[in-house]
Amino acid sequence: MILDIINISKEAGQLIREKFGKNLEIEFKTNELNLVTEADKASEKLITDFVKKKYPSHGILAEEGSEVYPAKGGAEYLWVIDPLDGTTNFAHGLPIFSVSIGLQKNGKTIAGVVYDINQNIIYAAEIGAGARANDKRIQVSTNSNFAHSMLVTGFPYDVKENPDKAFERFITMITSSRAVRRLGSAAIDFCYVAKGVFDGFWEVHLHPWDICAGKLIVEEAGGLVTDFDGNKIDIYSKRILCSNGIVHQAMIEKLMSV
Repeated sequence: MILDIINISKEAGQLIREKFGKNLEIEFKTNELNLVTEADKASEKLITDFVKKKYPSHGILAEEGSEVYPAKGGAEYLWVIDPLDGTTNFAHGLPIFSVSIGLQKNGKTIAGVVYDINQNIIYAAEIGAGARANDKRIQVSTNSNFAHSMLVTGFPYDVKENPDKAFERFITMITSSRAVRRLGSAAIDFCYVAKGVFDGFWEVHLHPWDICAGKLIVEEAGGLVTDFDGNKIDIYSKRILCSNGIVHQAMIEKLMSV
């Protein structure tokens, strides 16, 4: 099924690319920071129509509401879809956004694809088979010095009302590492950890479609994904920490010191 996921991700990416830079209708979801565009909706429809036609017994959990089965049960296979990760970037003309699709079997992620649309890179992983970027094997960094680490993070849409110490953690990390970046697409953040661009990534209040594919890609590239306490997570967890595994404990200590 990985080839099907790759192909439909590319189709959705092409649709999004054609709409990029155009005057699009923008709507607000939970607040004025949480945007949705017609490109999000069109991409989701393209992907979910494909799944419903080719895999009618499979469940779907997608960001814009295409939940065919309950999120935590109801089907052996579950497609977890972010049709356009980085909508705010997309809406403002910043070319950092992606399509993210993870596939679970009985609650365990077995395949994941993130399409970095403007770089035209498909990040893909199957459980036990490693991670690749356009068919080239990728691995996390080997950096062991936290002070030399380049990190990435993001802020939740409800950061004004429920920051969960996001600002304090950002200050702690940026003053103790080499650099911290904020790209605006969690799926791409995961992938950049997987290929060694970033040594670590942390964020709070993510959703299953933000996590599912990227988590597997990092793990198959040799990285580690936990919560801020170092415990195992699933796609419904709300505090996400991933790294090359070597600087993981140092990141935990910094995050939990706040």
